[in-house]
Amino acid sequence: MKAGIIGLGIMGRPMAANLLKQGFELYVHDIDPAAVEALRLMGAIPAGPAEMAGQCEAILTMLPDGVIVQRVLLGEDGVISRVRPGALVVEMSSITPEETRLCAARFEAIGVDYLDAPVSGGEPKAIDGSLAFMAGGSEQAFKRAQPLFAAMGHSAVLVGGSGAGCVAKLANQIIVNLGIAAVSEALTFSVKAGADPGKVFKAIRQGLAASTVLDTKAPMMLAGNYKPGGKLSINRKDISNVMKTAHTVDMPLPLTAQLMEIMTALKRAGHMEEDHSGIVQFYEGLAGVLVRSEGGD
Repeated sequence: MKAGIIGLGIMGRPMAANLLKQGFELYVHDIDPAAVEALRLMGAIPAGPAEMAGQCEAILTMLPDGVIVQRVLLGEDGVISRVRPGALVVEMSSITPEETRLCAARFEAIGVDYLDAPVSGGEPKAIDGSLAFMAGGSEQAFKRAQPLFAAMGHSAVLVGGSGAGCVAKLANQIIVNLGIAAVSEALTFSVKAGADPGKVFKAIRQGLAASTVLDTKAPMMLAGNYKPGGKLSINRKDISNVMKTAHTVDMPLPLTAQLMEIMTALKRAGHMEEDHSGIVQFYEGLAGVLVRSEGGD
């Protein structure tokens, strides 16, 4: 299958590498020439969105936000300008359900299958090819995308019609980011109350508090390591999309609203390019302590 992927950032670049490893003839595009060159050296073919659309059976996007997604897909020189009837577009970015439904309607009107299929797992799972895909669209489009999902992940679920994948992703982001905030609050509380946070982590990770979020993010907090696998800027954008969607459907989200304020405070403090485990820095600032330990090994 000839495929193309637009967006070669923290997630898109390793996803593209896995498609190449699985034998796809792959076209790539990004605004960063170095990212494109790295994939070219692995065997990918550089191409703009329109050129890619004219060549590929499937076009995938992994982009920062809905404005960029719509420009790349629907713009004058975007994918829609040269895409062929019968092609498949798989939009894997985290955007709002409304934004993806607009794109879906435009492509489906010209005979192109469209899926919204955002992912969960962060950079580590993008690298090892074990991402989880949550898809919205037709059964036909979902079946056609299976070889792509299998090359990049271990799980793909068709949640429902157009936009349902984005809803699932936003729900995922509520749980993940509130989970990180809860771990941050708990570990900072441990330090302030006189316990070693590493040993607290070791004690609780075998009980009911155990989670992937705890196991992945607590060690980063304990080491003060905020090298991004999931940037705070992207996660703040996702939580903003959660709140926009919630307001559209008249759903109050009191915990998520508070998280949005925490993330805005971290933005003001200049932490947006760090990993979202850096949420702990908000709590450290409140308590006047640092969450550090070697006792969680």
